[in-house]
Order: sequence, then structure tokens, then C-alpha cells
Amino acid sequence: MKKVNNPEGVKPYNAVEGKKQQVKRMFDNIAGKYDMLNHLLSMGIDKIWRRNLISMLATGKPSKILDVATGTGDLAIQASKRIPGASVTGLDISAGMLDIARKKVQKQGLEDKIDFVLGDSEDMPFSANTFDAVTVAFGVRNFENLKKGLEEMRRVLKPQGKVYILEFSTPHNRLAGTVYNFYFRYLLPFIGKVTSKDPKAYKYLYESVQAFPCYEDFLTIMKEAGFKSNKYKIQTLGICSIYTGEK
Repeated sequence: MKKVNNPEGVKPYNAVEGKKQQVKRMFDNIAGKYDMLNHLLSMGIDKIWRRNLISMLATGKPSKILDVATGTGDLAIQASKRIPGASVTGLDISAGMLDIARKKVQKQGLEDKIDFVLGDSEDMPFSANTFDAVTVAFGVRNFENLKKGLEEMRRVLKPQGKVYILEFSTPHNRLAGTVYNFYFRYLLPFIGKVTSKDPKAYKYLYESVQAFPCYEDFLTIMKEAGFKSNKYKIQTLGICSIYTGEK
């Protein structure tokens, strides 16, 4: 599939229904196996990528953190453990994913440090200038309106607050890119079809990654959304990247 830099046009199920509603339904469908498949399909490397983001986040010592598209809460939990005293709020549109996140937090005794809110990343139920830092791991490509979602993140950040975004990108290396595309296009959907009750979710993963505007293209959108000092750091040959920006 040719890279078109239009993630809003890629939807999990059909071209008629809005992307937001489809994404919500998709994650509700796969919530029960999301963690297992995530770690299996990435061979555990996704845990390293999240740790790298948390290491960058920790240098700023934020006291109030918002984890957007928190899913089953892995990044929120890591942030809470790594930054003592920090208050972490996780936001997600999928009730099914948040149910699992809350069980994880309860099991680890972190209820007084992490709170989860069901809500829309493009219309957040928070006042402006609330958080010191906003994080997102593999969530922005699922936004119905990418720029609007970024603008919302900037709105809820305090002045000089920072955003940290972990997202898939396209490897620059030709060999790595060939292996990457083969895996995402053929092997990943096959594994998802065998193990998940919603195989279209894994076909959507490949298509949404291909359509995502990575590297300089994404920095341009961050700038248009009002962020400054925007940078990216490539992870694992460019399989994914960590983007940072400041309000």
C-alpha cells in the first residue's frame, strides 16, 4: 500500500460509519486479548519502547500526567511507578479497555495514584492548563481528526508542558522496511485472524500505520497544532518513533 499520509481516511470496518465509532467498537472487541497479542506480535519490544518514552518523561519530573488513548493502562502504570508522587490520569474511548486497565491498577495497589476516565481524545473532559505532561502510545493514528486531537492535548497542557507521543513509523533502511512491511501486511493479520475474534483489527493496524505521516511530516502537523520545539527519536531501525513537543 502506498503511503498517503491520511490516517483519518483509514477505518477498521467500513467507509460509511465514522472512524471514531469504529475504533471504539474495534478496541471493545479485542480488549480481552489486546495485551497478549501486543507483546506477542512485537516480540516484547513494545515494552522497551514504552520504557524509553517513560525515561524521557521522567527527566521533566511532571506531577500531573495525562495518558491519552491509555488502552489497558500499561504506559500510565509505568509512569506512576517511575515518577514517585505523580498523579496519572488515563483517558480512553473504549470501556472494554478501561475495565482491564482498572483491574491491573487494583491488582498492583495503585488506585490512589492512577485514575481512568472514559472519554473522547478529541473533546477531553478536562480544563485548559491542567497537566504538566501528556503521553500517547500507539494512539494518535486512531484519531478521527489528528490535528484536533493534538490541539486538545495542547489545550489541557500547562504552559511549557510537554507531549510525548510513541507511534509506528516507516523504517528508512530498505532491508528493515521490506521485512517490516511483509510482517505488518501478511504475518500480523494472519496471526490476528487465528487468535482474535476480530481479524479486521489487525488488517486495520497495517493500513493505519501505512497512512500515518511519520517523521518530519508529523512534526509539521504538531507545529500546526501549536506545539513548539518539536523533535523525534527513532526506535529500533525506525519501526516506531517518539515525538516530543512543548506548549
